[in-house]
Amino acid sequence: MSAQGILMEPTSSTSNARAALNPGLISVIVPVVERADALVAVYHAFARELEARPEAYEFIFIFDGRFTPPAELVTLARENEAVRLLRFARSFGETAALRLGIEKSRGDLVITLPAYFQVQPEGIRLLLEAVSGGADMVVASRSPRLDSWLNRLQSRAFHRIVGGVSEQRFHDMACGVRAMRRSVAEALPLYGDLHRFIPALALREGFRVEEVSVPQHPDDARTRLYRPGVYLRRLLDIGTFFFLAKFTEKPLRFFGLVGSLFLGAGTLLSLVLLVQRIVGQGIANRPALLLAVLLLALGVQLMGLGLVGEIIVHLRAPHRRAYRVRERA
Repeated sequence: MSAQGILMEPTSSTSNARAALNPGLISVIVPVVERADALVAVYHAFARELEARPEAYEFIFIFDGRFTPPAELVTLARENEAVRLLRFARSFGETAALRLGIEKSRGDLVITLPAYFQVQPEGIRLLLEAVSGGADMVVASRSPRLDSWLNRLQSRAFHRIVGGVSEQRFHDMACGVRAMRRSVAEALPLYGDLHRFIPALALREGFRVEEVSVPQHPDDARTRLYRPGVYLRRLLDIGTFFFLAKFTEKPLRFFGLVGSLFLGAGTLLSLVLLVQRIVGQGIANRPALLLAVLLLALGVQLMGLGLVGEIIVHLRAPHRRAYRVRERA
């Protein structure tokens, strides 16, 4: 396989019978991308909570190309058919790992977990109870927060920026502990680095999304400080999410608005230069003339790009459903 290599999957008749979707199964997807703690300990801690429920469960660990599954986990997968390991041929990121996990999972309920302790394991019960209560997706909100003031400051800044774009204000949207129905997982438009916006993406698709307060695990309390490039990429991701949330169906509104501003500024500056030329003032060697032409050209190009986007949306409209029916009478 070019994109991913399967390290360990059951080949017995039991696994073949499990190839079809199982409405009585909970699939736990664990992407191992940025960092990994004791994965076997993570498995046992959360499996212990799931064993108290009537549903069966499976764990799917997806390793990015930079990570190698530990021998202890490989042994566990050989002995336990409920554990499957997959590894990418190279680094593809967390969003791709989640997509692969959703594709390979069999359960009607899907849980995503980070490859380290982010919340206390007993919080899983609270998430599943909320899904049983009618929510389509439930995301854990680490509360009370045990980590440093720097971590909390970064989290507040992120949610304050995203809060102006999302229809619902979240308190811990980037938390990797989530529970959702399979219909939600399959409908998520995941690509790039949009995994941080999964609750907002589900909300945009018309699903009911809730937050549940779950105690934070002490191992998640260490200070997280990243390189400047990481923060820049996250700002670009927020810009991507903003555009998707506001202008996916109407791209001309975005490009037309920005293009109109450039076009208007270029037209106004050109008129000023024209008046000055009429009264006898030379404009040939003035930078303002070049700026006016540049603004006019950018305005026309942006508006043209918006029109092209509208054509693409129009051509895709018969094949894309821009709404979701919640109830039928």
